[in-house]
Amino acid sequence: MNKKKSILQSNILYTIIAIIIGFLIGAIFLVIAGISPAVAYGKLISSVFSKPKYMVYTLVYAAPIILTGLSVAFSFRTGVFNIGAEGQFVVGSIAATLVGVLVKLPAIIHVPLCIIAAMAAGAFWSFICGIMKVKRGIHEVLSFIMFNWIAFYLSNFVVNLKSIKVEGGEASKNLEDSARLLLPADWIAKIKCPDANWGIFIAVLVAIGIWIIIEKTTLGYRLKAVGFNKHSADYAGIDANKSILTALCISGALAGLGGAVQIMGQSGRLVQFASQEGYGFEGISVALIGSSSPIGCIFAGLFYGAMKFGGSKLNMVQVPSQIISIIMGCVIIFIAIAHIFKYILLKLTEKKEA
Repeated sequence: MNKKKSILQSNILYTIIAIIIGFLIGAIFLVIAGISPAVAYGKLISSVFSKPKYMVYTLVYAAPIILTGLSVAFSFRTGVFNIGAEGQFVVGSIAATLVGVLVKLPAIIHVPLCIIAAMAAGAFWSFICGIMKVKRGIHEVLSFIMFNWIAFYLSNFVVNLKSIKVEGGEASKNLEDSARLLLPADWIAKIKCPDANWGIFIAVLVAIGIWIIIEKTTLGYRLKAVGFNKHSADYAGIDANKSILTALCISGALAGLGGAVQIMGQSGRLVQFASQEGYGFEGISVALIGSSSPIGCIFAGLFYGAMKFGGSKLNMVQVPSQIISIIMGCVIIFIAIAHIFKYILLKLTEKKEA
């Protein structure tokens, strides 16, 4: 019975249930639209697993989402709601683009410099909102939402600078080859995926690093203590405001790194936005699906990347790609209310034992 209780208390169980429910509700909408769920889901699966190229594309799509998911998960674990990962992602991509386009260096220096610039930009963007919170009591959700839009318009401003903009287009010049994260040319030729890059390796290594920081270091202990109870942490001699700023800077740096990975790995240039790209908001979904665990974010990001890439192919069988948004929305809703199901199942188990 103890084993049964541990399973019922596991977040993984409720995440799986939420995913199943999401697909079931998606199937209902497909039937209402006169589309066979078997055809739609069959295409979704084949678009991810039928060729090595598709599986690599899934990894390419997943890498920046894992990093924004880590950004949000880290802030969750430390008691701050970072809804500003979108803006931090964007300023990170701006910084990586500026360094990647304007600076000419050997790749061994150029790549780390672009990444450091992106992480510094994301950390600074988050730090400003942190200062507003600890000094003036301005709630971080409000300031983060505002800063998301500032980053959006700042990106469009930067794209149109004469030194950055490509002639006759609405995008920046391409990054220097020395600033790209692409895999070696012979590897790309074999897997036939021109966007294959080192991003997924970076994301996994960073996730492991964040797990070590949170679970195995005194810094992680202090940040979690503030997250659990700020007043108790203050009483114990922990500088809560400093911890909040530290957590927000690390969270912002992770989102900025996500922007760098997307620009340096996949797109290769900054494009003028017509609307927000959504990587930061997708990171919130990844953090929720991954139960705010750094390791969980890896698997949640891979799942989201597979859904995102596979969903882009659904129009080939006349299935609207919006069904993916419906499925993911349902998954998030049911994860958000999973504690209700957990309470009911545990009570039923206790009653049965009695």
